[in-house]
Amino acid sequence: MAAHPVSPLAPKSYPDLPAIAGVRFVTAAAGIKYQNRTDVLLMAFDAGTTVAGVLTRSKCSSAAVDWCKAKLAGGLARGLVVNSGNANAFTGARGAASVQLTADFAAKALGCSTDEIFLASTGVIGEPLDANKFAGVLDSMATQLGTTPWMDPAKAIMTTDTFPKLNGAILEIDGVEVKINGIAKGSGMIAPDMATMLSFVVTDMPIAAPVLQALLARHVATSFNAITVDSDTSTSDTLLAFATGKAAVEPIESLNDPRAEVFGEALRDVLFDLAIQVVRDGEGATKQVCIHVEGAVTDASAFRIAKSIADSPLVKTAIAGEDANWGRVVMAVGKAGEPADRDRLAIRFGDLLVARDGERAPIYDEAATSAYMRGEEIEITASLGLGTGKASVYTCDLTHGYITINGDYRS
Repeated sequence: MAAHPVSPLAPKSYPDLPAIAGVRFVTAAAGIKYQNRTDVLLMAFDAGTTVAGVLTRSKCSSAAVDWCKAKLAGGLARGLVVNSGNANAFTGARGAASVQLTADFAAKALGCSTDEIFLASTGVIGEPLDANKFAGVLDSMATQLGTTPWMDPAKAIMTTDTFPKLNGAILEIDGVEVKINGIAKGSGMIAPDMATMLSFVVTDMPIAAPVLQALLARHVATSFNAITVDSDTSTSDTLLAFATGKAAVEPIESLNDPRAEVFGEALRDVLFDLAIQVVRDGEGATKQVCIHVEGAVTDASAFRIAKSIADSPLVKTAIAGEDANWGRVVMAVGKAGEPADRDRLAIRFGDLLVARDGERAPIYDEAATSAYMRGEEIEITASLGLGTGKASVYTCDLTHGYITINGDYRS
């Protein structure tokens, strides 16, 4: 499969993330699917590193997802192995055997228990993953571990992504500098039911696994779980957070600790930035789109309506064509199956009111709205006038490029 042009929404520069004490990593080329590029990531964590994660609720989850679900209860991590090019999903008993063998190789290379190894795979579904490709590779990788640059792991986990995705935060807790670094991959098959396709976050904050788990679950709701590219939920969605505990502060042991809120806000910012990068690298995307719904009966209802709009191929193709077709937004509100009143509905494109009280707004300006649609970032707001519920969902347009990329994905 040929490389695709870099998204026009790609960042103009990338952050130079700092080293985080307690984690080292290395990438390598194992030839799993791609030639002449790295496709395996090994991360090694110091003893005592806590782990939390949220994983896909797909009923056809991958073997690696099943492995992580079983190991998260232990709350501790020493290693992470990620491969791109093969999802190891829908591979039956062979898939389960493959993750066990991969974990065995990694545990031997790092000198730890397989219960402390976490795995993630992304790529083609239904193709067996030959874990023997990791034999020797992981042993060699374990002798080459380093602390930077974070760009390397971000690139190694890419599939149809056109640019690497990484972000970080530095905050102060008890007068001590605390770091959070994150990487993500995702471009298509994005309508997460927990996280993005793959994302890994590392911090040096000492924090108990249950507290980290609670914060991760809380903030995924408004970041990775609030994005969609094509309405398809992956079999491999995995978001893991690792806390090495190397920062010289007292551990956060409870959500009642006020420092948990401070740390959680920084974690939220990192997750949100990574999620938006996934949207901006949506397959074939040329525009970033924010859908806001307000005045719904509940926040949950607002989210379902916003998702209905964001997932609509008709809405997304209109945006791609720079067509101010607000009637398609009306359609998507109406089909969502949520409380809505046609005669109270108002719709805005940016700050421009296009519809109100069940009909086209008297002040509607076609020329101004069309000009707005030519922008790179589009905001659409649907006001229902029924209550105080609100939500936002982030998406991209739907272009011919999406068909091109997915039509030859296995070629």
